[in-house]
Amino acid sequence: MSHIAPVVAQEYWTSKNGVKLWVYRKHCGPSDALRPLLFLVHGSSYSGKTMFDLQVPERTGYSFMDRFAQLGFDVWTMDHEGYGHSDRTSGNSDIASGVDDLKAAMAIVTQVTGQTQATFFGQSSGALRAARFANFHPDHVAQLIVDAFVWTGQGAPTLMKRAKMLPQLQASNVRKVDAAFYRSVFTRDHAGSSEPMIGDVVAQTELQYGDTVPTGTYLDMVTNLPLVDPDKVKCPVLMIRAEHDGIATDEDLMNFFLRLPNPDKQMVKIAGLAHNAPFGVNRERFYHVIQAFLTMPKRIDITQVAA
Repeated sequence: MSHIAPVVAQEYWTSKNGVKLWVYRKHCGPSDALRPLLFLVHGSSYSGKTMFDLQVPERTGYSFMDRFAQLGFDVWTMDHEGYGHSDRTSGNSDIASGVDDLKAAMAIVTQVTGQTQATFFGQSSGALRAARFANFHPDHVAQLIVDAFVWTGQGAPTLMKRAKMLPQLQASNVRKVDAAFYRSVFTRDHAGSSEPMIGDVVAQTELQYGDTVPTGTYLDMVTNLPLVDPDKVKCPVLMIRAEHDGIATDEDLMNFFLRLPNPDKQMVKIAGLAHNAPFGVNRERFYHVIQAFLTMPKRIDITQVAA
């Protein structure tokens, strides 16, 4: 049996106009080794470590970061303003703010690794953050992977429900979260897609940071879509769509996909998954699709092939 090196975790801090932001890294082997960079961008209701480094009692395979660190990637994430370890401010941490957060985090990534480009993965509103970052800072984005993405929001059942919350979202920069809320995230689209206990594990992990999260991304998804221009996403793109996910319609995502200019683009729909694919019972299928995209051989130009 081959030996798997232990995963090393490291924490860093960066600053955005005086706001302290927490940045987190996991990798295997020496810290100064050159590895492909993978930056994971969290969504509206979880901090980075809860979303991507969840440790579940008596279970394996829930840590996205551990999985890809063991595959040889240098894996990073962060807590956006108002989440987790990062400063809680009077702002609502909307998508534009998240883009600025990612710019500040990439300064630390470059300082530590010497690399200026990463593959960015975003989940839900994190997908909007990552894709908009690719719009405004393309030099930092080698590839883009989005899961639970939404473009215009037209016809999306989840967003139609959130629109009823509009007065509440406009009245406060934070919204309350509790264990019941986190349990509901795993049942709202399809209850059978995740283990029954996962909502409680997520709640216990996330609520240590507080019982509120910012409203900015919810407000953006209800009132300000579209926030990403597909014509300006120049890098290779993988779009992942769960079988059960009310955040967007197939038509909305396909229309976005068709406008992406890079010919290296994939759109994959995976059965047995819902909105929170990394926490699903079929997450191995989700990881498989991402690994295949990340390890695809480089394109060969026929003019470079010897006769």
